Amino acid sequence: MKLKRDGDKRTMRAKGLMGFVLLAALTLGLAGTSEALAQVVIGSIRVEGTQRIEEATVRSYLAIKEGDPFDGDRINKSLKGLFATGLFADAKILRDGDALVVTVVENPIVNRVAFEGNRRIKDENLQSEVQLRPRSVYTRTRVLADVERIQNVYRRSGRYAASIEPKIIQREQNRVDVVFEIDEGPVTYVSKISFNGNKHYSSGKLRDQLLTKEEAWYRILSSTDTYDPQRMSFDKEKLRRFYLAHGYADFTIESAVAELSSDRSSFFLTFTIDEGERYSVSKIDFETTLPNFDPSVLREDLTFAEGDWYNADAVENTVQKLTTKVGTFGYAFVDIKPDVRRDPDNHTVSIVFNISEGPRVYVERIEIIGNLRTLDSVIRREFRLIEGDPFNAAKVRRTQQRLNNLGFFKKAEITNEPSVTSPDKVVLKVKVEEKSTGSLMVGGGYSSEKGALVTFGISENNLLGRGQQISLNAELAQYGSEYDVSFTEPYFLGRELAAGVDLFHITKDLTDYSSYDYETTGFALRMGYNYSEELRHGWKYTLRQDKISDVESDASTYIKEQEGTSLLSMVGHKLVYDKRDSTLDPTEGYVITGGNDVAGFGGSNRFLRTDVAGAQYFNLADGYVLGLGGRVGYMAGLGRDVKIASRYFLGGEKSMRGFATAGISPRDKATNDALGSNWMTYESVELSFPLGTPEELGLSAKAFVDVGTSGKFDSMDSSQVNYSASPRMAIGMAFVWKSPMGPINLSLGYPLVKQSYDDTEVIQFNFGTRF
Repeated sequence: MKLKRDGDKRTMRAKGLMGFVLLAALTLGLAGTSEALAQVVIGSIRVEGTQRIEEATVRSYLAIKEGDPFDGDRINKSLKGLFATGLFADAKILRDGDALVVTVVENPIVNRVAFEGNRRIKDENLQSEVQLRPRSVYTRTRVLADVERIQNVYRRSGRYAASIEPKIIQREQNRVDVVFEIDEGPVTYVSKISFNGNKHYSSGKLRDQLLTKEEAWYRILSSTDTYDPQRMSFDKEKLRRFYLAHGYADFTIESAVAELSSDRSSFFLTFTIDEGERYSVSKIDFETTLPNFDPSVLREDLTFAEGDWYNADAVENTVQKLTTKVGTFGYAFVDIKPDVRRDPDNHTVSIVFNISEGPRVYVERIEIIGNLRTLDSVIRREFRLIEGDPFNAAKVRRTQQRLNNLGFFKKAEITNEPSVTSPDKVVLKVKVEEKSTGSLMVGGGYSSEKGALVTFGISENNLLGRGQQISLNAELAQYGSEYDVSFTEPYFLGRELAAGVDLFHITKDLTDYSSYDYETTGFALRMGYNYSEELRHGWKYTLRQDKISDVESDASTYIKEQEGTSLLSMVGHKLVYDKRDSTLDPTEGYVITGGNDVAGFGGSNRFLRTDVAGAQYFNLADGYVLGLGGRVGYMAGLGRDVKIASRYFLGGEKSMRGFATAGISPRDKATNDALGSNWMTYESVELSFPLGTPEELGLSAKAFVDVGTSGKFDSMDSSQVNYSASPRMAIGMAFVWKSPMGPINLSLGYPLVKQSYDDTEVIQFNFGTRF
């Protein structure tokens, strides 16, 4: 038995030795074969399977060529290069003798891209998102990427349940139609927005700060109640700025979570915040390294004071104002940095504005991008600095504001980049996104002064990209009509000088309060220029023909004397100093206007008229604005009476509410016709406040007190005319609804002080719309 086992062991060792020898021989043989293969060179390269693509194009992607040895690594690299082009669905490289055969299967070409099932989003909007285009190469990867892009479009519009399925239709000549079948699904609304950790502000107050809103019936024309991740990120920044503007310097957002309901029909947003403590300003100081500069002169430009709650927005605004102010002292290069030092124990901050000389940087050039229609010169003339000027951040901000105020662009941004030619120069890059500047308006409405009305208008604010304005408007009303054509060149003769012309024809039915019809036809020439950013001066020449007709038989003798036509030739000017934060909806600042008109340069009217007006606005709190305003006017005939068409008539929607149009005026005792005044004055105190409704509803209210009176021409016989210079007063409420169909205004004015012959009107209502 032992001999048998020993024999078996020897047999096994012999077999193992033979196996090792065979493996070594095989390895050496393969190595020899590989070495021999590497020594064989490629005699030719043959390309097969191409249809549209040239053979030379395929060869250009290969990492191997005729005369090279058959190298496996280079062949593998060539295969990878072919697939990387995206032109081929498959590729093979084989050896046929000394020939290298490259066989490819071309990807099809996209013949057409179509969308089916999309009702909420237009084809052109989807087409701008996808990458596939007709005549582009079709690949499955590109299709899947486009499906994801379309999905994102629907998610941004609040439709998270939308599904997209691509369909491929084969066409001849290796072409395909790509059809995206879309099931849009229901809108995914935001059902609830919650806050955790808020102690000083209610959840309702914080919701008002967000751009995202909860689902509500009145938001049918808005998309703010749908979930959008980008909008939610913006809302986080809005929350942060809100708290920093109210003194909470330690505020943080710990988390912001959007949860999708199980049926994918709604979202629940939850913001977890840490408000921290509220800080007040304990001290404001200045430190400067500028030579011969006393920073104490800057205190008057501070937008906040010691003892106020800390406000990050106010600090930022102050830096901009201080930069501008320091620049007026001849320091073109200035750098102001606020150093906010917190005292957590006392919950106060001290703010030190460090003023130092900034690096000397000059504007090398100005580059404008994105203006396909607007001429470069129109954009450049808004700049407050030019090539070669010292770089000034305040002037750049003002330029950007001026560009956005033009109304030609959706957005205008100015960035600065260092010059590649010199370290002390920058390149200003202006990126604009143009928008439609023309409009066609057809509308209708009702005014308590004009009655039912229909309007039509067509305008272009950037004619031929030159910044010129032209408009044509027509209004047909129950008690009159108005037609006018206007043209304005904002930079006349290449200077910052606005020039324009107006043509008009107006008719009014004034039988209700003055027993006559009025018609005027004429034109006006305008010219205006700026002395500074706030001070503007304008001149105007008017030539018009006025006609008083259809005077009723029982009208006042003062009216009958006016019947017929008269010619007015008048020159006037107006000076406007405007420091308001907004010309459309001011919340703070003031505006003062003053002007004179002189008639008598020909024509049958001769008079001198002076008007002065002003308004001051105070931002009392969020949504609460106090406005104080008034106007005083006086006119005197030059050798003759002033025609009735040029006199003052007080009352109506635009002046004394609670009184009808021309409700405050000298009146004929026998006919009660309004005769007009030679002077007038009215003042108004108005408090605007929110109604507590959601902001997007567009509802607001005003409480007002109006006081005013008017004068009488000397030619009017006191025995025949009712007249009193005593003040009238009215109080009331005004409601404004910025409805989807246009603005609706309702004023309820109650005259507290009036004369028995005054014409009052408690309810004044007007609305209009355009489409």
